[in-house]
Amino acid sequence: MRIVIGEDDALLREGLTLLLRAEGLDVVATAGEPAGLLAALDEHRPDVAIVDVRMPPTHTDEGIRAAVEGRRRRPELAVLVLSAYVEQAFATDLLAGGARGLGYLLKERVGRVGEFLDALHRVAAGGTAVDPEVVAQLLTRTRPDAGLDRLSAREREVLELMAEGLGNTAIAARLVVTDGAVHKHIRSIFAKLDLAPTDEADRRVAAVLRWLRTADGR
Repeated sequence: MRIVIGEDDALLREGLTLLLRAEGLDVVATAGEPAGLLAALDEHRPDVAIVDVRMPPTHTDEGIRAAVEGRRRRPELAVLVLSAYVEQAFATDLLAGGARGLGYLLKERVGRVGEFLDALHRVAAGGTAVDPEVVAQLLTRTRPDAGLDRLSAREREVLELMAEGLGNTAIAARLVVTDGAVHKHIRSIFAKLDLAPTDEADRRVAAVLRWLRTADGR
C-alpha cells in the first residue's frame, strides 16, 4: 500500500510515518501544507492519502479541500481524514459524496494502533470508516425522523455500526450474534426506512445518510 500523508504537525506527521513503515506500509511522501500535498499526490499516485482536516494557512478546511481536489483528479484515490474534533458537517458530507474509499477518524484513534490500521486497510479496500466517537456524538444530536423512530434498539445498534463502516460479519462479532441475525436486522432497517430494493451497498449508504442527516440538522 502506497501512502501520502498531509499533516502540518511535524511530530504527528513523523509519528504516523514511523508507525506505518513499521507495519510494512510504504509512505512515499509527506507534506505540511495543501499545495505540497497535491504535488505529492500527482507525483507519487498513492493508493491512500491520510489528510488532516485543518491545514495552513487558515487551519479551517484546507486539508479537506485538498483531499476533494485530489479525488477529483484521481477518483480511485482512497482518503482517510484525521481531525482533532468532531467536524459534524464533514462527517455527513463524507458519505454524501459517494462514501467508497473514504474514512474519517479522530486523531486520538491513531494511538489505538489496531483500530487505526483496521480503518486504514478498510478505506484502502474501497470501504468506509467513520470514528465510533463521531457516531456516538451524532447519535445524541439526532432530530426526530418517523422512519428512524420505528427502529428497535437492536436495529439502531446495527445502524450505528453500519455508520462506522463495518460489514455484516464485523457487526455480528461486535454484537455477539450470527451473520443471519445481522442480515435480518438490516433487511428490517431498509423496510422501516422505506428504502426500495436496489444494490445493497447503496441502500447501506442511504440508511446511514438518513440517520446522519437527522443528526446534522439538514
